[in-house]
Amino acid sequence: MASSQNMDPAAAAASSSAALKGSESGGSAARSSVSKRLQQELMTLMMSGDQGISAFPESDNLFKWVGTINGAQGTVYEGLRYRLSLEFPAGYPYQAPRVKFVTSCFHPNVDEQGFICLDILKDKWSALYDVRSILLSIQSLLGEPNNESPLNTTAAELWNNQEGETSTQVV
Repeated sequence: MASSQNMDPAAAAASSSAALKGSESGGSAARSSVSKRLQQELMTLMMSGDQGISAFPESDNLFKWVGTINGAQGTVYEGLRYRLSLEFPAGYPYQAPRVKFVTSCFHPNVDEQGFICLDILKDKWSALYDVRSILLSIQSLLGEPNNESPLNTTAAELWNNQEGETSTQVV
């Protein structure tokens, strides 16, 4: 404390201000980096021309998006459109976004609150994934559920019964 008393007050203010800016800029630099990544992903998604998927930031918050996916052709979800919420953490892309169905979806890998059991959103997440790959994966999951780890056991049982009926009809 005694050394600060000998310091020029202007210099002391400047050094504490610089220290404060340094700690702030670390957070804002990271946030800025995530913002740039999300802006690039938005452009990639808009230019991709993928049918049946879309996503845009919710108002002017780049860290909260609203996505839509159409049910894949040839599945029980064909003709249906689902709305999703995507929330990106400050650690994105090194941390997975939180994605859930806003539109009710009766599916083996979707619970009643809309949370999705999908490995790339959990333990198989990689910084190489982007919004486009997430939406395409969820769209694919609609037609090809993982019944080995269902969130909705009733839907999983119905799915298994439906597959059993289909295979007996083919024979």
